[in-house]
Amino acid sequence: MKSRSVINGPHTTCGGVMLALVWGLVTSAPALAQPPTTGPAEGARATQNSGVEPDNEGGSTSNRQARLSRYLTGATFTGAFTVDGREDVAPKAESYTITSCEPLPEKNRYRLKVKIRYGDVDGEFPMDLDILMAGSTPVITLDAMAIPGLGTFSARVLFHSGRYAGTWQHGAKGGHLYGKITPAEK
Repeated sequence: MKSRSVINGPHTTCGGVMLALVWGLVTSAPALAQPPTTGPAEGARATQNSGVEPDNEGGSTSNRQARLSRYLTGATFTGAFTVDGREDVAPKAESYTITSCEPLPEKNRYRLKVKIRYGDVDGEFPMDLDILMAGSTPVITLDAMAIPGLGTFSARVLFHSGRYAGTWQHGAKGGHLYGKITPAEK
């Protein structure tokens, strides 16, 4: 698998996880959920999927990309992450805002600009990430993404019904992340 370098700077391992995941979205990915719905029928359906329909359900790729981009732009992911083997330690809080999300020419590839404040990290960082679909559910996918000063991270973070959840891996360390997604007020 290819390694990708996305940022420079000193960070802690846990901060790097969140940075990598929301970069990638996530340890805080952080995550992507459904766009707001308006009518009762749409609201009922929204509880069943992420609001981003796959091509085989009538949504074109460009329509799905536009809905996902609109939903993620300005969205805030607020939740926590765990570290495997440290069950005696409470999950650590995390929060990230995706300031923009735009589809790239490569299939399933998006550029997310993520605003992060964690430890010594305080800034906005662009990340080119794969967002794959599992049925109608978006899944941010990081495979061996190298972050200078932090190491190499892998993650899977899915978004559904205003929540995100997933796993992260950094060398021998890994864990879970989860939380809620607050869309930007439009």
